[in-house]
Amino acid sequence: MILGRGFYDRAADLVARDLLGRTLVVFDGKRRHRARIVEVEAYVGIEDLACHASKGRTPRNASMFGQPGNAYVYLVYGMHHMLNLVTSAVDDPQAVLIRALEPLDGEEGRPYRGPGVLCRALGIDRSLDGSDLCGTGRIHVEEGTPIPDDRVVCTPRIGVDYAGAWKDAPLRFCERGNPHVSGRRIPS
Repeated sequence: MILGRGFYDRAADLVARDLLGRTLVVFDGKRRHRARIVEVEAYVGIEDLACHASKGRTPRNASMFGQPGNAYVYLVYGMHHMLNLVTSAVDDPQAVLIRALEPLDGEEGRPYRGPGVLCRALGIDRSLDGSDLCGTGRIHVEEGTPIPDDRVVCTPRIGVDYAGAWKDAPLRFCERGNPHVSGRRIPS
């Protein structure tokens, strides 16, 4: 079953934790890919200096200000797309970055470790920016099996050293011991 808008209509840190174990489904034009979400980061709004919305609305981040349950896809360094799931309420720009996925459906060899890598592997690009995740379009999230609390690790986010005290905020959530987690490895 596809997650409904009410799932996303909460603070990004709550949604981020609850996304672990859910199934991301992406149709790349040829095949429907299914992967289990194992690592995410929450970006909690205008006050969060690591969040794209901290400097206000721009054409690039406009999707973050939209309805919860939409995709926010942006390009970084001119070459890597990043998939975020918009959370909270309209005009309260919060989102969850998908950092790593565990491939399902016999795609064990596919590289889904790291936000840019997984977007490239799944054909996620700016054309999906603003997409409704709550429908049956090219991208959505299904219920899956939530990860129990004793298997969840919370750490600071990766690559946000520029964000002052926000760089140490414990807003990265991942599954303990999962080999698909990117960045800093979390032991079993």
